[in-house]
Amino acid sequence: APDQQDAADEAMKQVSIQLPIIFLVEFALAQLWMSWGVKPDLMIGHSLGENTAACIAGVLKFEDALDLLILRGKLTQSAREGAMTSVNLSAAELEPLLEGECDLALVNAPELCVAAGSPSAIEALEKRLADREIEFRRLPISRAGHSRLFDPILDEFQAFLSKLKLDRPKIPF
Repeated sequence: APDQQDAADEAMKQVSIQLPIIFLVEFALAQLWMSWGVKPDLMIGHSLGENTAACIAGVLKFEDALDLLILRGKLTQSAREGAMTSVNLSAAELEPLLEGECDLALVNAPELCVAAGSPSAIEALEKRLADREIEFRRLPISRAGHSRLFDPILDEFQAFLSKLKLDRPKIPF
């Protein structure tokens, strides 16, 4: 639907702003809790949260983490249009249904995965899922994160990463 696509495109334009803002809020909250004496023994994060955890753990300098997320947002915006759908299946059950057209992008729980790919490939996957009465939900995003559609931006991302100075973590994550 055009309205849905326009909303997804507008949301994607905001990624270059949203990622650093979310990082700043996560980092500030962690610093606040630590100033109150609540010190983590270990941390866990997913995607953006991993970057925040690495910064809090002392692996990345604050400025480097912020620059990394600004670049990540910019590169994500420049990636080819894609789609993602959340599927109530295990990775082993979903993978045969991808038919080489989509990628298994995320495993969020034992029976909850996300597939990513071109819009037409995701539409075809969703039809196969509907035909089998398997529950799925299209994510409101116009890029296929964690998929082969991001391969063209990896060189620039890797070049940035290779220049970062990483330190040993002070807190396991």
